[in-house]
Amino acid sequence: MSKYRIIVLAYSTLDGITQDPDGRDGTSNGGWLFRHGPEVVTGDKFDLGPILKTGVTVYGRRTWQAFSQFWPGRSDDFSNALNRIPKLVATRTLTDLSAWPNSSRIEGDLLDAIERQKAERDVVVIGSASVVHALARKGRVDEYRISILPTVLGSGTRLFEAGVAPHDWRLASAERKGAAVLLRYERGTAAT
Repeated sequence: MSKYRIIVLAYSTLDGITQDPDGRDGTSNGGWLFRHGPEVVTGDKFDLGPILKTGVTVYGRRTWQAFSQFWPGRSDDFSNALNRIPKLVATRTLTDLSAWPNSSRIEGDLLDAIERQKAERDVVVIGSASVVHALARKGRVDEYRISILPTVLGSGTRLFEAGVAPHDWRLASAERKGAAVLLRYERGTAAT
């Protein structure tokens, strides 16, 4: 068993919607994240700390493209750490990843590539519902760090898709971050 973890980071509404938090996708309910002030989005909001020096991040194509437009130009401590950490991108279409330093494309099977990384270091998945859902379907997520915002949308892509296998999680911590609550759940035993 690996000492390293696959950690999923997610912003979520009270009703579990993770879709279009910043409004970049242009959905009718998009942009819900920024209505709650800067405290929920500035700095190391998911308490990654030392993982930013030793781990690797995984992005879906759209999240990587959005982040690559604004993170490289920032120079605060958190931004510098995020710019330095290796970034793996799940994409079939992007070939030029030079817009954000230390980015490379995941080659071959997504889940196998993530497991290979987990053998060496913590893997932090940022954005990409399809990547998160693929990992969850196979029971590969070790920890969720979910920032829950006081918004109800009623529809949209959810963090946990219908049909995922039941599983119990252990609450490791809960911390208020402005209008949000950051919940950290670690893998527990399977539900019966």
